[in-house]
Amino acid sequence: MKSIGVFCGANTGLNPVYSEASAALGKLMAEQHIALVYGGGNVGLMGVIADAILEHGGKALGVIPQSLVDREVAHSRLQELHVVQTMHERKALMAARSDAFIAMPGGFGTFDEICEIITWNQLGIIKKPVAFFNINGYYDKFFEMIRHTIAEGFVKKDQLDNLIIEEDPAILLQKIRAFSDATSDYWIDFKRI
Repeated sequence: MKSIGVFCGANTGLNPVYSEASAALGKLMAEQHIALVYGGGNVGLMGVIADAILEHGGKALGVIPQSLVDREVAHSRLQELHVVQTMHERKALMAARSDAFIAMPGGFGTFDEICEIITWNQLGIIKKPVAFFNINGYYDKFFEMIRHTIAEGFVKKDQLDNLIIEEDPAILLQKIRAFSDATSDYWIDFKRI
């Protein structure tokens, strides 16, 4: 696993635990030589994790729409910054450059991005691990909603079972790596069919 796409907020949230945990994850990714693929911003949790990666000698690749560059929110110290025209282009490039995905706390943009990746996995468009960095129980209500959709017959239980959910950043990366290793033969076979 060489890169992880991280979706997260352009705000830091009200509780400092979100920034602290984001910085810890960035540090671990740098130490494990896992590149960050993210939205390219220098604000909110996006800026926190990118700064942590860079401060510890890691690599960060940003993908940002021109409209956000015009608002001066692009991170200026990344090894790679791809400026695209639309959010659709942003998500497609991030998906192509990432070996796995993590959703950290965020708002509607984060929900949109991670739900699209889950859907792409469900449809077989991609086959990559999807994880939730459940800092401070941030996603507990989200998973409650997913369990409700399962109970009502709109989502299959295995789709929830295939999501990695963890609040410890070191264990989160271990689980992503283990999931990726355990399914790598399946993904290879899947591509041959």
